Amino acid sequence: MTSPSHATHRTTPQSLVEQGLAASVADDCVVIVRDTTSANLRWANNTLTTNGVAHGVQVSVVSFVRGADGVGTGTVSSTATTQAQVTELVRAADAAARSADPAEDAAELVRDRVSPDWEESPVTTDVHTYSAFAPALGEAFGRARAEARVLYGFISHEVATTYLGSTTGLRLRHVQPTGHYGCTGKDAALTQSAWVGGATRDVSDVDALAMDAAVAERLAWGARGRHDLPAGRYDTILPPSSVADLLVSTYWAAGARVAHEGQSVFSGRGGGTRIGEQVASSGVHLYSDPAHPGLECAPFVAAASSSNETSVFDNGLGLARTDWIRDGRLEALAQTRHSAGLTDQPVTPYVDNLVLDVDGGAGRLDDLVAGTERGLLLTCLWYIREVDPQSLLLTGLTRDGVYLVEDGEVRGLVNNFRFNESPVDLLQRFSAASATVPSFSREWGDDYFSRTATPALRVPDFNMSSVSQAL
Repeated sequence: MTSPSHATHRTTPQSLVEQGLAASVADDCVVIVRDTTSANLRWANNTLTTNGVAHGVQVSVVSFVRGADGVGTGTVSSTATTQAQVTELVRAADAAARSADPAEDAAELVRDRVSPDWEESPVTTDVHTYSAFAPALGEAFGRARAEARVLYGFISHEVATTYLGSTTGLRLRHVQPTGHYGCTGKDAALTQSAWVGGATRDVSDVDALAMDAAVAERLAWGARGRHDLPAGRYDTILPPSSVADLLVSTYWAAGARVAHEGQSVFSGRGGGTRIGEQVASSGVHLYSDPAHPGLECAPFVAAASSSNETSVFDNGLGLARTDWIRDGRLEALAQTRHSAGLTDQPVTPYVDNLVLDVDGGAGRLDDLVAGTERGLLLTCLWYIREVDPQSLLLTGLTRDGVYLVEDGEVRGLVNNFRFNESPVDLLQRFSAASATVPSFSREWGDDYFSRTATPALRVPDFNMSSVSQAL
């Protein structure tokens, strides 16, 4: 029998935080522990191929050392599950801070904020989260085989519990569930493909049969005929997923420091930023809100490193709704406390979600189709890259289904295109918008940014710059 004095002490995320703070000999220290579990399913050729569950603990230590010329910082991040491993990270971070040049973003650290649930254990997920989805997926496979189509795809669910502690009295905790799915369908001859996807906090609300039905509908559109069209400007309907693709790119370009230095679409012509200017049509509202229903995200800053858009000195700052564009007017850019001092604007850090609302936006994607005399319906974009930061000109490709619309009906499949467009310009030029709905960026949602809500938009002159040979 093991005596109590020799019993193994259970390591918790909170104990890793406390060990890191106690071990540091720097003037101040921040420790961020992120405990993550994930579960996923993948399928191909109408058959479930793999499933997996993973668990990991990531620890980031930020040390602060004050000197005659300012404050040096050092950050070290790694997986760690023992107090000894955390101690090694602290030693490395302390050493890096002692040898660092003074940080230009130095500020007083946030003090004395404690989450009421700090002591609670991490929240986890596992394969049982698919207890309803998996049987329905099997039924979808059977239906797809019977109707001569082939399904490929995945679904993933992750829960990350973040613990942030500091020598200045921060003890903050946040639980972030994140889920997303994508399904590509092909006809039996593999001559066309269609995609549907979405984001969710809880995969129990994902309907596998509805997912398959949406793929089947799009493949049926393509079976109505093939239309080869040249490059040019087309009346184009962008579904919410494609709008999300473009707006995430816009959000990432909305850093205040870069704009203040004249390097972005949000830079003022005579210097400074365009805050206060009309940058979109009246009635356009772009905002982030940690408490937005269905898109809930961390209500405080948790930064393991500093950049133009983030600052380790801001760890623990509270986040609230931030209007980036209100009624078409640029209201704010992503600010650290340091950049806010440069631009003389309020502190408005990045928030991990994004919502676009358009006054008068109503109905669904189908309603925009019904109101189009002749144009294109996209389903998703991919390989989006920035061409010119001054105008935020983006280029990319259409994928998995471009359709011809005539007299309010989908007439058939169209070849793919390369496009060149600025999403900031699109927010001024669109002619119609649906209601805002939860959306999922296929380009960015898998790994980077999945919490969006956007409408479908109709753009009367979307620039398809060249024809793409992709299927």
